[in-house]
Amino acid sequence: MTDVDPPTDAAIGRAAEAIREGRLVVYPTETVYGLGADALDEGCVERVFEAKGRDRGDPLSLAVPTVERALEYVEATVRERAFMREFLPGPITVVTAKGNRVPDALTGGRPRVGVRVPDHAVVQALLGAVEPITATSANVSGSPSATAVDELDPAIREAAAVILDGGKTTGTASTVVDVEADVIHREGRDAERVRTWLSDHR
Repeated sequence: MTDVDPPTDAAIGRAAEAIREGRLVVYPTETVYGLGADALDEGCVERVFEAKGRDRGDPLSLAVPTVERALEYVEATVRERAFMREFLPGPITVVTAKGNRVPDALTGGRPRVGVRVPDHAVVQALLGAVEPITATSANVSGSPSATAVDELDPAIREAAAVILDGGKTTGTASTVVDVEADVIHREGRDAERVRTWLSDHR
């Protein structure tokens, strides 16, 4: 079993180094715990799918520290950029056209990718050292998402090189939205506010 670390600067540094070395890390967000790896490396992405037992056709999202950084990995429209600047950082995943640097392995071969800019100090510190990383819940597919490190599945604990313990999270998943299509794929936090924005900005 992997040791659990409080989110000190040293532990966050170890987590960033682990990701740079191609390993997996568990980190807290404002929603649930996430499983992070280098989102641009196909081998690292594959390790996330393997750890979660996730179908390779079921896309993963990527996390970055700011909207400006997100725009380096995607081909966002004017409307999508306005939405991102309104809602991010925050518990929203924005689905937009991926740029050339984003591997097909991350998106299941689809041309669009989910983007997260988490609003949580620990993962922001991690992203300040290494990005983009995968943004997917730290659970075995089909199992409940972890809102605390003691809820992590043994398989996830075994797969992770570093586990950052940021305490209890809210447990409410991010809202997933395709702004250009005016579609909310998953209702989570701030879903009603998202719906209102989409209606007001057609």
